[in-house]
Amino acid sequence: MTDNAASPAGPLVTGSEIARLAGVTRAAVSNWRRRYDDFPAPAGGSVNSPLFDLTEVQGWLDKQRKGQDVSEEVQLWQVLRGAYGDDMVAALADVATTLAATRAKRPGALPEEAVIAARRLAENGSPGEVVNGLAERFTDSVRRAGSDQVTSPRIVRALKHLAGEVARDATLFDPACGIGTLLLSVGPERGPRRYGQETDPRSARFAQLRAELTGRTGVDIVTGDSLRDDRWTDIKADLVVCDPPVGGVDWGREELLLDPRWELGTPSRAESELAWLQHAYAHTTPGGRVLMVMPASVAYRKAGRRIRAELVRRGLLAQVTALPPGTAASHALPVHIWELRRPRCSGDALAAVRMVDLTGNEPDGPLEPRPDQVADVSLVELLDDVVDLTPGRYITESHRDYASEYQQLRRELTDQVRALAELLPALAAGERPSVAEGPSVSVADLARAGLVEHGDPEPVSVSDQLDTDFLQGFLRSAANTRRSTSASGTFRLDGKGARVPQMDIVEQRRYGAAFRALQEFEERARRVAELSREATDLARDGLANGALEPEN
Repeated sequence: MTDNAASPAGPLVTGSEIARLAGVTRAAVSNWRRRYDDFPAPAGGSVNSPLFDLTEVQGWLDKQRKGQDVSEEVQLWQVLRGAYGDDMVAALADVATTLAATRAKRPGALPEEAVIAARRLAENGSPGEVVNGLAERFTDSVRRAGSDQVTSPRIVRALKHLAGEVARDATLFDPACGIGTLLLSVGPERGPRRYGQETDPRSARFAQLRAELTGRTGVDIVTGDSLRDDRWTDIKADLVVCDPPVGGVDWGREELLLDPRWELGTPSRAESELAWLQHAYAHTTPGGRVLMVMPASVAYRKAGRRIRAELVRRGLLAQVTALPPGTAASHALPVHIWELRRPRCSGDALAAVRMVDLTGNEPDGPLEPRPDQVADVSLVELLDDVVDLTPGRYITESHRDYASEYQQLRRELTDQVRALAELLPALAAGERPSVAEGPSVSVADLARAGLVEHGDPEPVSVSDQLDTDFLQGFLRSAANTRRSTSASGTFRLDGKGARVPQMDIVEQRRYGAAFRALQEFEERARRVAELSREATDLARDGLANGALEPEN
């Protein structure tokens, strides 16, 4: 199989779409690409997200008769679903147990039909491909159900990207490893020592067998509650990855109040994520890192402010990455990945936090940020009353062009002020009596005569005998406004009591023009006030943060 992209001649499809087309998992498609030299070469996309020519793929599937593989894989899943119902983690663990060379005895709950199908698939491929295919199908079924029971493939992809190159002699640790997807995905397949802990015994058993069946050595996964019963107290890892359970209040706070892991502060009952974060950090070696999946709300919740402040103050937080909405399996809200680094020595603390905001990207889009999606924020700037670690808050400000924005505001304000003076109409001393003293007519009478309709919010003229600007101008006069305003300050037009003077249409239009000019003047004055506030705030912020300075 060649890695050179072919020229696209028709519709292109992703690996996931090929999997749906063939009725298999994405892992099966990846295995086909590795095992078959004649599998179609990518026709577009990128190295990490290749695209394939649909016609070539369909021709290859027909030639290989992959429909037979599909029926066996789907049949196995259907048999397991019928036997285990919703307890598919136990089904995966029992299949893995059956396929493991050291465990020949069939688990009691596993139907003989499933044993035959699993072994036949393993003979056609390998035991590792079978368990990985089942794990991927399970992950997809959980995602479709809207559950966060397993780490989504998109989050795994993001964590792998952020982890970067992992040394072959590194120690990796996942204190909430589930079925092992994240722990087994990060770093090279062989070489690193991997340690995991998982509360659910079936998930832990499957994760351990999955590692063995896929040829990974140096993997040890145990069962237990990591916060209440840490089984790896002596492990210090080069990299800790974790997608912890979220939203739990019964994480053991009362039992663990004096636990030495809370060196940044004891988390509240509502901040279980910060307990997991500190537990992970306690397992890092000097220079070691933590990559922790976090709900976006942990970045600003009031209950966690003190721990966030200590995290920043000590220079332990290296980066916060906001992932696009739709990255998580169970919801469309954005999630964050926090990266911590333990200093190698006393002078090795970080002086800034890198903020990365990818929330504007597609969930399967690029993970390498553009320059306008990154900001390095000083610790002093973060340590305010809130200690909000939401990346978007700082990136918008850091890429703001204060000088250009200020000059634009200044020009607009100058133009508006100049126009404001010209809009104010010239008025002379009047000799006409007031509405209350001279001849007038009520709005109710005008409406009955068919000259006025009640619009929203003010009446309008529907006759050539009455000018709308004249009508509305007099209705806004002090006398009519007082009559239409309640004791609570609510304005409601008094149709019966509101009155306007009686004038011919020519005189109405003369007054209407003056009222219209006053209305425009009032609207322009409001805009001047808004621009004045914006310019003042911008100038103050720019002078304070160094983006602006006084001219010589």
